[in-house]
Amino acid sequence: MSTAAHSAQGSPAKPAAAAKPKTLLSLLLHNRLAALGLTFILIWTVVAIIAPWLAPHDPYVTDMANKLQAPSGSHWFGTDNFGRDILSRVLYGARISIWTGLIAVSISFVIGVPLGGIAAYYGGRTGTIIMRLMDVLLSFPSLVLSMAIAASIGAGLSSAMIAVGIVGIPEFARLMFGQTVSLREKEYIEASRAIGVKNTVILYRHILPNALAPLMVQATLGMGFAILTASSLSFLGLGVRPPIAEWGAMISEGREYIISGQWWLVTFPGLSIATSILGFNLLGDGFRDVLDPRLRSGK
Repeated sequence: MSTAAHSAQGSPAKPAAAAKPKTLLSLLLHNRLAALGLTFILIWTVVAIIAPWLAPHDPYVTDMANKLQAPSGSHWFGTDNFGRDILSRVLYGARISIWTGLIAVSISFVIGVPLGGIAAYYGGRTGTIIMRLMDVLLSFPSLVLSMAIAASIGAGLSSAMIAVGIVGIPEFARLMFGQTVSLREKEYIEASRAIGVKNTVILYRHILPNALAPLMVQATLGMGFAILTASSLSFLGLGVRPPIAEWGAMISEGREYIISGQWWLVTFPGLSIATSILGFNLLGDGFRDVLDPRLRSGK
């Protein structure tokens, strides 16, 4: 037997390199639709932060001599019926929409998650009352309920945030209810109860961390819903008040000019709403695929 053959047979096999654990971001970036959604969100977030430096004109300065101008080199998105630069107003509108979505989802999360956890963990009359209240809120169409809440509080940005936040509470409560029901009988929960750990500690240190994955998906999808609902309230006159630059309010102001041919008044704010909502929906679907091990194992 030759030396080369003896070396090939006698040399020990090299151990396979251990696979590096993938981070959540890397998993999302490998999902094309989630990566596209994340790109939209990052673009609009950066635009919202640096809008004062990106805007070519003051979004609130009127110029009646240049009103209803079509898109051109001096006004890329054209001007509205008061001569205001639409591009500048779209950029500033991103700040209102992103901020409204964050506040509304935070309200829904902070109120809905504890309610759902308490209802499932304690059960009994308390749980029944909480979940029946959630069912009552869910029985109304979301937009109709948000309109009623905003109208009762009074039109304005704060009213829109509160209304959208209240409408989103049942979704988080029901999701947390289901997660808590499936987790409360686990061995480590029973062991915690056996050694005298307080129920509030069990809920927030053991159950909530294990329920965060579906809650993150719901929060991401809820951002798109919040932006759409808040824009709808502004379109109906129950949200942001003029002359504040907000996408829904801009569409409301420009809708009467569509027939006469000034399409740019509603097209660019509408595209802004569509791309921001699409971004959060795609990212939410990506979160669901990445965080659900059953979906990952099937790929």
